[in-house]
Amino acid sequence: MSPDHSIPATTLTAAAPARRAPAVRRALPWLAGLLVLLVLLVAGCGEKPRRAAPPATAAATPATGGPTQAWPMTRGGMALQGRVAQRVPRQPVVEWTLRVPGAVTSEAAVANGVVVFGTGEGTVVAVDWQTRLPRWQIHTGDTVEACPAIAADRVLAGSNDGVVRALDLATGRELWQLKGQDKFPTGGTLVSGPDASQDWILFNGYDGVSHCLRTMDGSEVWHHESDDFINGSPAVLEGGLVAFGGCDAVIHVIQLKDGSGLRTLATAAQIVRSLASWDGTLYAVNHANQLLAAAATADQPAWVYEADGAQFLTSPGVDAARVYVGSRDKQLHAVDRLSGKPVWQFKTGGRVESSPLVFDDAVVFGSSDGRLYAVATQDGRELWRLDLGENLAVAPAFAAGRLVIGGGDGTLFVIKGGDDQ
Repeated sequence: MSPDHSIPATTLTAAAPARRAPAVRRALPWLAGLLVLLVLLVAGCGEKPRRAAPPATAAATPATGGPTQAWPMTRGGMALQGRVAQRVPRQPVVEWTLRVPGAVTSEAAVANGVVVFGTGEGTVVAVDWQTRLPRWQIHTGDTVEACPAIAADRVLAGSNDGVVRALDLATGRELWQLKGQDKFPTGGTLVSGPDASQDWILFNGYDGVSHCLRTMDGSEVWHHESDDFINGSPAVLEGGLVAFGGCDAVIHVIQLKDGSGLRTLATAAQIVRSLASWDGTLYAVNHANQLLAAAATADQPAWVYEADGAQFLTSPGVDAARVYVGSRDKQLHAVDRLSGKPVWQFKTGGRVESSPLVFDDAVVFGSSDGRLYAVATQDGRELWRLDLGENLAVAPAFAAGRLVIGGGDGTLFVIKGGDDQ
């Protein structure tokens, strides 16, 4: 049994907590949420974007410190590995839930006592981690599918309305904003500047521009223009490099210090999700139904993995041994990280569009069949499944021993191990 809270469509006041088991909702509300998520998950690559000069941004109060033992940004860290260096929780139970209007359309961020996420109704919602009650919500002009980032005393959130907003963590008050020429569909990557004197955030826009901003006031450090839409977050590599892919079917490697281009690597089709990186190697999926690996210093892939009927539409998860990627063939695929050869596949009852979370002993991911799965990294054996009753198309997050994932009917689920008292 878990306490359930709700945010009504017209107010932020939470409903009184009630004790109930998570319901399995598979009727019309499920279909409405699914329609929203299907629109988000079919990435388009149309006409090339038009350019405009970056606008000036407003000043803000400084940010200090940073989150610890948390999930402060998309995929959990700068390398975008989706990696958790500990064992997966056992005997999972839903500890608490929060209901919001519309679908939960972004991965959650958790840091500094707050969990923040976006919705298909265009809201950014912040919830107190201890009281489990809403702190604030702000309305944007479009769907929020980008994972917010939490940097000390502020939230940095992109929206499909073409704006990145810096919001006060305590109140939701807007501190500064950046306006792009198209949507910001993916989360920002937090990083320290080369001399560690400033905190930066990297944002990729659908207008084809990669931005580096100071989190303190939103002022621009640099921007880098590519030739087509960008659908993935920037990955930060050792050696001061940044990498991302785009609808130009190219992996771009640029310099963190100034945004200057270093090299490009052409692939067979548009890259529509964030890259993952491990030990100088980049892992990407593209619209040619390929998972590929390439060294950041290479001019061609080290290997390409394809499987009959597999359409890969998750960001890869990675550990020292394997790369994990979900597919619309209803399977999670595990591939040897060095050779690209298949290791195992795990079948679910629906599409796997929820980017995998990689623990020491298990991979956790959602499916459109409404279940959250944990399977063994070594052999793909199922460790557990938890039926949440909603389409699970966003990536799970992990913080303070809890899994956090949003559903297509508008429920945020916070899940703990059954032996965790």
